[in-house]
Amino acid sequence: MIGPDHRPPVWPKPEPGALAGIRICDFTGQLAGAGATKILAQLGAEVVRIEDPVRQGRWDILRGTQPFVGEHRGIEAGGSFNNHNAGKLGITLNLRDDRAKDLLRELVAASDAVTENFAAGVMERLGFGYEALRAIKPDIVYVSNCGFGADGPYASFRSWGPIAQAVSGLTFQSGLPDLPPAGWGYSFMDHTGAYYMAMAILMALYHRRRTGEGQWVDLACVEAAGTLHGAASLDFTVNDRPARRDGLPNSNRCQSPAMAPHGIWACDGDDQWVAIAVRNDGDWERLAEALGEPWAADERWVRLAGRLAHEGELERLIGEWTAHRDKHEVAELLVAAGVPAAPVLRPSERIDSDPRTSDWGMWVTVPHSEVGDTRVEGLPVRLSETDWAIGRAAPCLGEDNQYVLGEVLGHSDTEIAQLEADGVI
Repeated sequence: MIGPDHRPPVWPKPEPGALAGIRICDFTGQLAGAGATKILAQLGAEVVRIEDPVRQGRWDILRGTQPFVGEHRGIEAGGSFNNHNAGKLGITLNLRDDRAKDLLRELVAASDAVTENFAAGVMERLGFGYEALRAIKPDIVYVSNCGFGADGPYASFRSWGPIAQAVSGLTFQSGLPDLPPAGWGYSFMDHTGAYYMAMAILMALYHRRRTGEGQWVDLACVEAAGTLHGAASLDFTVNDRPARRDGLPNSNRCQSPAMAPHGIWACDGDDQWVAIAVRNDGDWERLAEALGEPWAADERWVRLAGRLAHEGELERLIGEWTAHRDKHEVAELLVAAGVPAAPVLRPSERIDSDPRTSDWGMWVTVPHSEVGDTRVEGLPVRLSETDWAIGRAAPCLGEDNQYVLGEVLGHSDTEIAQLEADGVI
């Protein structure tokens, strides 16, 4: 737990951002792609999101799906969509029409990068694969992100979060001993894909700045998920031990390095928990003193070997001690004693009740054109000179057609009105 004297400073939000001057022609959706370009938008890049005016909201199913923003419903009210696309511009192009394809070529020529996370081959079928993009702008950076990558034996497979998690091995590793794999529920693996995609875009842009060369960056979410295996991959490679095996300990316990007690314990109230980590014998001595229970003075607990040998009994005793105490009070007591501990916070507590979060300014309220004030995530980093900022909410469908087609690409109001009347935009 971070005390009030260790809170980070409130940084200013100077303009322009670190990526000012970078324009992204963006086809991404959901999280694995949209999460990447959101990071760039918050750091100052101009991200122009492309959508289909005919199949409204179908390119990104999060547009009109729950959780919704407040009482609003419809394609402008999807909470996840509004979170992942805050700070971006939005235009519509009906790419079945050659005039829309011409507009896209103009936008590509005026952009630094094209980003997408369609299934492999979709951009080629639209007529905008990498070679076609290079013909428009030789130094373009093209970044594709799909479940299995653009080539290889699984390139034609379609993917969704649970599928990629299963193939990557993450699903098999989850769960508790003697129970079947539980899966990860929400696709946290997509966050990893988004982070890698954001880094890849930046690295390719940096290479272009140094050399003048564009390139195609291909990313597979399954491979990104594989980087999350860490110790399990090493254990199998070095020791030939599978991730799930007889005697595998409860995942709350810590084997490497060995610690005990280490885990979460139920506290007073419905589904309330506290996390405690005793790193060494000194931590145990401080914990025993804070507990103040006769059983805590047992000689078996003094050394790590004894605590590990009787870990089940020790966990039970600590659980009996925490069961009738408030999780915040337990954490404050142990932290004051010098023992690592923290309440297990629910998302709502983390956002609204924890002063450490508000000090960082992680949750930003921005005005949305249709659904009003919308709360979105910021970035967990601070730059003292070129900090991130979110200047606007996610765009409504086609909200920035006038600006992008007019001010960026130079088309007249009359032309834009005709394009709209003809269903091109």
